[in-house]
This record gives sequence, structure tokens and C-alpha cells, in this order.
Amino acid sequence: MSVPAHEHLPEASGLSGPSGRSGPFADELAVGFVDGEYEDGNALAGPLSELFAVDVVSAEGRCTGCGTTGPVARLRVYGPGPGLVARCPECGQVVLRLVRGAESAWLDLRGTVSLRFRLGADR
Repeated sequence: MSVPAHEHLPEASGLSGPSGRSGPFADELAVGFVDGEYEDGNALAGPLSELFAVDVVSAEGRCTGCGTTGPVARLRVYGPGPGLVARCPECGQVVLRLVRGAESAWLDLRGTVSLRFRLGADR
């Protein structure tokens, strides 16, 4: 029996958003989203290298909001706390969220249609 991915997310005290939901992604607006104050997607290289054996920032992603396709390195990254939030540089849609705890990390890609990784000689 398959359990939806969101059911694996822990309840995190103190991270409840206005929607009443709790957990590491309870309220994406809780992360200081101030237009103009961000880093590019390369800020995700270190944190994502702990989770993946490939260079994720060079992967091409597609935004669910506007359909823009481009490398993860082009995303606008806001953070650091309570985690990193990466937004589409064209429409501002949240594309990726990463929260790291002491012994676990949570990666939310629901704003991404797909990620394409070039392998082998195509790199």
C-alpha cells in the first residue's frame, strides 16, 4: 500500500501557518519573501549535494506556474530559515522548498513539473 509523500512529513511544533497546517512547509509565506532580496539557485548546490549524487543546480526544471524551463541555478532562493525557498525568476511561483533538520531533510518539488538531468557525454 502506497502512502502519499506528504504523509511522511513530520509535524514540527512552532511551524504552524495561518492555514492551520503544521510541518516544515506549513506556510511558505513565513519565509521572508521580499522581492529583490534573494540569491540565485547556486545557493542550493551545497544543501542539495547532501541529498543527490548529481549536480542538481545544472538540472533543467519546469515551473508549474508559467511553464518556464531553465536550470535550477536560475531560481531565486530565499532563506535561510526555517528553510530554503526557491522561486521561479519569471512568475515568482514557489518551485522548490528544502528544510533540513538535525537528522532529516525534506524536499518539496510540487512547483516543478520535472527535473531533467544530463548524463554521460551530454553533460
